[in-house]
Amino acid sequence: MTDTAFFCVLSHEGILAVRGSDASKFLQGQLTCNLNYLDDQHSSLGARCTPKGRMQSSFRIVPEGDGYLLAMDRGLVQPQLADLAKFAAFSKSKLHDESAEWVRFGLSGGDGALVSLGLDLPQTADVMVAAHGLIAVRLNDGRAELWTHAKDAGTTQLRLASQLPEASLDRWQLAQIRAGIGQVVAATRELFIPQMINLQALGGVSFKKGCYTGQEIVARMQYLGKLKRRLHRLAAQNHDVEVPAPGLEVYSPVHGSSVGEVVMAASAEGALELLAVLQEDAAADGRLFLGSPDGPPLTLLQLPYTLDADREIQR
Repeated sequence: MTDTAFFCVLSHEGILAVRGSDASKFLQGQLTCNLNYLDDQHSSLGARCTPKGRMQSSFRIVPEGDGYLLAMDRGLVQPQLADLAKFAAFSKSKLHDESAEWVRFGLSGGDGALVSLGLDLPQTADVMVAAHGLIAVRLNDGRAELWTHAKDAGTTQLRLASQLPEASLDRWQLAQIRAGIGQVVAATRELFIPQMINLQALGGVSFKKGCYTGQEIVARMQYLGKLKRRLHRLAAQNHDVEVPAPGLEVYSPVHGSSVGEVVMAASAEGALELLAVLQEDAAADGRLFLGSPDGPPLTLLQLPYTLDADREIQR
């Protein structure tokens, strides 16, 4: 265990379950990720889009039992369930809100704790293992998620706490920001297409799977378009800055107006770090301000990965 190791409860997200014999076929026509790549050893990031390619939700999808579990912002579970149910009416698949039936933990530097629970999780991103009623998933930056049935959550939490310090959700979200993994929440629903949060660079978009809602727009942007708004990682050094909510606007004198929105933010050793989708010309200029034209100044930071369009289209 390192001094950066910790665990926390991922209380900000809920679980949408899609089950039944047609669950895979049904979701294949709804989601950006390729269901054919998923099995009892592989999960994926993904999104569900409008016909115009705007993301209604983003999530991690995990095969489980007779269907799939989608972990997404808690405020999106019910709206997505209601909307998907309209399309599932003629399918042999059933949708449920299983948020109360599962508890998820985030682990940083916690592989030893997983082994003690009987879970030997490989280092490869998106790989998963399941045993003893538990599911462990490897994330892109090496962290892990541990999923357990709610009835066993108390025991699991005690076993984790015997080996790892428990931290706040804010610390987990800071690690997610530093990993450059954005997500859609209720406040940013339908603001972004998948490429705006680099979902295609993280394995969450398949360009080989065929049709799904919004596919034409997403594919056209990948092959023919020039994206004018992209995900950036930023910091504010002013210690008095409150953690902004997703959707708060970022300003630049390049346009004299809003040039983007906060995707997510977290406190960072007394300062602030965030992910935001910004207009590329404003990001290139570098003069960026949070919340208003005279708000706290923001500094651009590096993302931990590079974009490679040729590699992205092979998934």
